[in-house]
Amino acid sequence: MPRLRPELGGAASEIGGRFEVAVADITTLEVDAIVHAANAALAGGGGVDGAIHRAAGPELRDACRRLGGCPTGHARITPGFRLPARYVIHAVGPVWHGGARGEDELLASCYHKAIGLAGEHELESIAFSAISTGVYGFPPERAARIAVSSAWEASAALASLRRIIFCCFSESSAALHRVALTGVAT
Repeated sequence: MPRLRPELGGAASEIGGRFEVAVADITTLEVDAIVHAANAALAGGGGVDGAIHRAAGPELRDACRRLGGCPTGHARITPGFRLPARYVIHAVGPVWHGGARGEDELLASCYHKAIGLAGEHELESIAFSAISTGVYGFPPERAARIAVSSAWEASAALASLRRIIFCCFSESSAALHRVALTGVAT
């Protein structure tokens, strides 16, 4: 039976050792880094992106501006400023166009790049939002499978990264991530 993690501020379960799925507000998590779906300008926006920018304060906007943007499929890191997380990793996911424009590979790259940054900064814990599944329209079930398999693969050689959380906004998204985790953990 999965172990519950009440400190996440919502329902959580642990699967496969260091992997967890939670329904929580990512801006409240006390982890080394939170990863969110950013736009290419790193300018903040709506949804989770906007919530992170509001919670972190205006310093985050200034730090993002200095980075000069980020291409789709890549990620950038900034301090977390007023967030409980030490860092924010801004991953630019693809807009869904039916799957024929390399969307799967670009989404997988977001997770690989974010975990690569976690390794470079010797982070022990990271929480991912469901990248590209909001206004970018990526099919949630497909995105969950890509997120889990990419994070599993990218983190295999990183002993320092002990806790990887898929932080979902809804129970339906969490269920998709749990199913995907069960698939890679077996």
